[in-house]
Amino acid sequence: MKKLLRLLPMAAALAICSPVQAQQAPQCGTNGIALQLLGSGGPISDDARASSGAIIWINGKARILIDAGGGTYLRYGQSGARLEDLDFIGISHFHTDHSADLPAILKGGYFLAKSHPVQLVGPTGNANFPSMTAFFQREFGKGKGSFAYLSGLSSASEGLKLAVHSADVDVRKTAPTVVWRGDGVTISALGIPHGDVPALAFRIETPKGVIILSADQNGSRKEFIDFARGADILMMPAAIDDDADEESRFLHATPTVVGKIAAATGPKMLLLDHFMGRSLRDKDHNIQIIHGFYHGPVNAGRDLSCFPLSH
Repeated sequence: MKKLLRLLPMAAALAICSPVQAQQAPQCGTNGIALQLLGSGGPISDDARASSGAIIWINGKARILIDAGGGTYLRYGQSGARLEDLDFIGISHFHTDHSADLPAILKGGYFLAKSHPVQLVGPTGNANFPSMTAFFQREFGKGKGSFAYLSGLSSASEGLKLAVHSADVDVRKTAPTVVWRGDGVTISALGIPHGDVPALAFRIETPKGVIILSADQNGSRKEFIDFARGADILMMPAAIDDDADEESRFLHATPTVVGKIAAATGPKMLLLDHFMGRSLRDKDHNIQIIHGFYHGPVNAGRDLSCFPLSH
């Protein structure tokens, strides 16, 4: 008995130090095309979710990544996505809750079996925010980037098998910019008003239907209505309530504004993401407000939730 008691502390220590078995979510989009949220939260940790990020699955492969906020690196692995399948990355804007995990995801380029190209697209910049191409250089530029040891990302060199080609989309253009085409899929981007932050929304047209991914926006740009019209899935952020302060409304759309946008664009389904602590607590009430304008189905997204296109 005494011997057993002496062994118990060591057994407890081993239990604490033993690696936890990694848990992987059921694969999304095994057949056809599906949208999967990696992160459905915002910039504050009170939502207990990863920050913004989403994958488009095409026939069982994660081909498109939109945003890479904090926590999406973990969710990317849990989803079963593989970097060697990725063709396109779109970053909506350079708030950390949309871009912080991009370096961590791209570092996986060291571990690919063969070289693979990826198109990386983001907004033009202003005095406070870089453009996509400037961000890429600040992060990965040879001899000067924050992660200069990953400078081979631009050319699949220095041990990296990923060739990342970065490009900017002018957020001031009133017409959408086509940023990628492949296998019957076309991706377009349009600038959206997120206060004074240059930001983009993405339209993904596929043989199975249309997905619109709007990052943070206050809903005041009329061109977005035509851009988002006729979607099978329209994803909009649900960060604030109708009684939010003026500064929050400058950055984000209220539930009333989201409802009006959905009513004007007519998606088959409205998907809400980018929740924060308070908007989660008020979620049911905010959805009721949205339903006052939009009478279609409204889904509140969660991390790793999967939404197939059913055409």
